[in-house]
Amino acid sequence: MEHPSVLRPADHAEWRPDKMGKSSLFESPRLLVGLNAFEPGQFHALHAHQGMDKVYQVVEGEGILLLDHGDHGAMGVTLNRPLEVRVDAVLPTWQPHVTDPAVLFQGGPVGLDSALGLVALPGDRPEPDGIRRLDGSLALVDLDTEPETVVPYLSGVRVFAGYAGWESDQLEREIRDGSWYVVPSEPRDPFSPDPSQLWRQVLRRQPGDLSYVASFPEDPALN
Repeated sequence: MEHPSVLRPADHAEWRPDKMGKSSLFESPRLLVGLNAFEPGQFHALHAHQGMDKVYQVVEGEGILLLDHGDHGAMGVTLNRPLEVRVDAVLPTWQPHVTDPAVLFQGGPVGLDSALGLVALPGDRPEPDGIRRLDGSLALVDLDTEPETVVPYLSGVRVFAGYAGWESDQLEREIRDGSWYVVPSEPRDPFSPDPSQLWRQVLRRQPGDLSYVASFPEDPALN
């Protein structure tokens, strides 16, 4: 590759089912620019080479809301992956009640043939039948419930196809390896009207240097 050259990293990504894919975007006697591509569940341990400085930058990413975590493992849903499929393709009675954008979201790579309903239940009222409160106003809804019996109590509804799952200690290892930023969520995050910008919005409100990550361009060539 001759310099200067403008390129899109995504065009050079190498994907592998067994482990992280690696490709080189630029190399000189003093600089190597590499691209790591991750399938769901893959990660890369941070490391150093003697006499070299390494800088990591996230080119594209997603936000996962953790719903359950314990000795058995963890599960959550990806908040910023809307599909081009309306909810009524699988759950017609819920279509009028879901929060915009009124489509299905891919919650993760596990159980794609199942649906999970995430709702906002404001206040401290008792849970209606079919609702299980998780934390604060965040709750799960049994999608076999008649919507009209619970929707009057809700301020947000989102339906996910599939979820993200980790076996025991897997998520903890990925966090120790630096594969995730762990930050607190706010009640409206799961129901953002602009999910494509959610990860930037969440990072921008974080303290310290982490807020600067929100300003990184999706294409580093434009930086």
